[in-house]
Amino acid sequence: MNDVFTRAIAQADLKGSFLLDSDIDRLESFAKEGNKRLDAVAALTNNAAAIISDAAHKLFAEQPALIQPGGNAYPHRRMAACLRDMEIILRYISYAMLAGDPSILDDRCLNGLRETYNALGTPGQSVARAVSLMKDSAMNYLKDPSNVTRGDCAALYSEAATYFDKAASSIA
Repeated sequence: MNDVFTRAIAQADLKGSFLLDSDIDRLESFAKEGNKRLDAVAALTNNAAAIISDAAHKLFAEQPALIQPGGNAYPHRRMAACLRDMEIILRYISYAMLAGDPSILDDRCLNGLRETYNALGTPGQSVARAVSLMKDSAMNYLKDPSNVTRGDCAALYSEAATYFDKAASSIA
């Protein structure tokens, strides 16, 4: 896993140089936004059950065949597996948010996930839709002013959205 600090050091080390002023400025900006980032991660973590539940209800309302006999979320053990996978994806998105880097999301969650779903006969489009619905729900929590430190959080919202989009596109 790379966080922004580790990545900056690794890049400078590859060049055999000190960190550039632009690197230090970028790291300083990241550190200054630390409380907002921690608040965003807390908002995802503290509302994970609601985010997953909301997304699952919407997905199954849109695609009711998934929860009917023969569907990929039927019977209950398959539904539980589906909800577990949604939780895992959301958890790794929160880790990426904390690190400010998607590598942990890629390395420990998304790499090989599409192939796994294909092998299991799980419809990737449905999983991708579930991730998109989680994104919608999560963004509501992230944009709630009672959840995140005051100030301009547009870049943080955009970053969070890219992690959800990355997850959805890698599965579809």
